[in-house]
Amino acid sequence: MVINVYYGGRGLIDDPCLYVCDKIIQVFDELHVTVRRYNLYEEKNSISMLPKTLKEADAIILASSLEWFGVGGLMLQFLDSCWLYGDKKRMSGMYMMPVVTATTYGEDEAMCFLTRAWKMLGGYVCPGIGAYVEDNTDFELNGPISNRIETIAEDLYRTVNQRRTAFPSSEYVIVRDVDKRTSIPLTPQESEQLSEYVSNDTYVKKQKEDIEELSHMFTEMLGNTRTSNENDIMKDFRNHFIPKEDFSASYRIELTDKDTVLIIEIAGRDLKLYYGDKQDTDVSAKTTAGVMNDIIAGKVTFQRAFMSGSISAKGNFKTLRMFDEVFQFIK
Repeated sequence: MVINVYYGGRGLIDDPCLYVCDKIIQVFDELHVTVRRYNLYEEKNSISMLPKTLKEADAIILASSLEWFGVGGLMLQFLDSCWLYGDKKRMSGMYMMPVVTATTYGEDEAMCFLTRAWKMLGGYVCPGIGAYVEDNTDFELNGPISNRIETIAEDLYRTVNQRRTAFPSSEYVIVRDVDKRTSIPLTPQESEQLSEYVSNDTYVKKQKEDIEELSHMFTEMLGNTRTSNENDIMKDFRNHFIPKEDFSASYRIELTDKDTVLIIEIAGRDLKLYYGDKQDTDVSAKTTAGVMNDIIAGKVTFQRAFMSGSISAKGNFKTLRMFDEVFQFIK
């Protein structure tokens, strides 16, 4: 018989959960049970690979210290890895005993969490140990408590040895339906290999670098396309510019769907076009790139687009009407 112990605490010397684990392991040693202990704080860089250690186990113990709230991040990470990379068929029907020692409130909730999590993975849950420990020394020297821990450990041994039947649970049915929609469509061997990739810092770093490089490349491509379109618009304005003597004006045209602002400054025969922002213009307008393309194509005038509501504008309306005089797109 092989029983794995997964300890999710921080490994502090005064952690009562360590005492409980040591006591349980002592009982199993006397019963000639092979015990493999995994301290998650020592395996934090390879937790995603730990689900493969379940393969040869007949039962497991999930031991967690409750110092503030919940079972702790390392235990959550391990359970997440079991869901993502573990062999569901192997975990199905595997016995689990929860162990929670709390130095604060919430040991019952933590026990319930571990119980439900393991049921969601398809396993069976055995009676476990949930205890509030106010004084670590008193807890370890308490004879009746020590005897109770031994009794529960022996009962786990009998349950696994006799392959006792677990009562049906509605959670198994619910999880069966949920798992069909959320599980990764990989074989257990492929999932195990994926877990090794996830735990490989060099591989993960390289993947992130590749993603960043692709993101940068596509950003440049989109940026180049955008710059090309912007240059085309300014070229069209220059080609259709009809200067008026003694006419000076400035226009601010915001293309709301492109998040760009075109500034047009006219001073007689001088024309200045640029993308940026300028607040103190004679006319400030808002429209879309589609409307602006229609104006450039000669399908509609600036004035008509304003009158139809396709362009919203404020400022000097005489200057607004002059727009179609200095930029003659309709032939």
